[in-house]
Amino acid sequence: MIATMAISVLSCRKDPATPTPSPKEGTVLLEFANKVGTENLRMDGTMYKNQNGDDFKVTKFNYYISNIKLNNTDGSSYSETESYHLLEQETPASLSFSLAKVPAGTYKSITLTIGVDSMRNVSGAQTGALDPAKGMFWSWSSGYIMLKMEGTSPQSTAASNELRIHVGGIYGANNTIKTVTLDLPNTITVNGDENHIHLNADILKLFGTKNIINFATLSVVHMPGADAKKMADNYESMISVALAGK
Repeated sequence: MIATMAISVLSCRKDPATPTPSPKEGTVLLEFANKVGTENLRMDGTMYKNQNGDDFKVTKFNYYISNIKLNNTDGSSYSETESYHLLEQETPASLSFSLAKVPAGTYKSITLTIGVDSMRNVSGAQTGALDPAKGMFWSWSSGYIMLKMEGTSPQSTAASNELRIHVGGIYGANNTIKTVTLDLPNTITVNGDENHIHLNADILKLFGTKNIINFATLSVVHMPGADAKKMADNYESMISVALAGK
């Protein structure tokens, strides 16, 4: 009888439940590839053709990406702190960087600014990616160059067939700051691990998305104004997401 009761008591005991692990922060690595259409951008003398049919070579391609935000499927978001990155084609290491301490969750899109926001533009020369030594600051106007493209084109009427596209300006109708939200091709789930988002920047969009650029009439942009705004309206669609995942 006693043995029977003992067996009965033991059979009623429940194993302790295994605790569910708490979701953990992770990292998201952003990797940019500069493109000319579907080709990788080369600065080795390769000749390309823009939407106007003009030939061109690229010797420099720099631009700022800032104020990066990952948007969660639950409506929340993660914003990178001190979010200013200068991407330089001639410096491959600058084309990838990690977002740290991203909260656990499922993310569906990324928001970013092409350029430097107004507050930092009027705060004078700064450090890090915003250091004037990077060559992306107009000291004479206390403002940042959002995008810099240099090269040559046979159609350019500038000296030595130069192309010199330095885009900046933050005021009124000629504001060149562009903020875009890009859907990911699939959601990414952060839970103590690393995810990757691969983005493309297509330099051809600079010359012909909303405004077709004719190098015979527009080959040099070196100050804020209507021409810089044309370029900015074009580069608004320059960035796209190619892949997202582990």
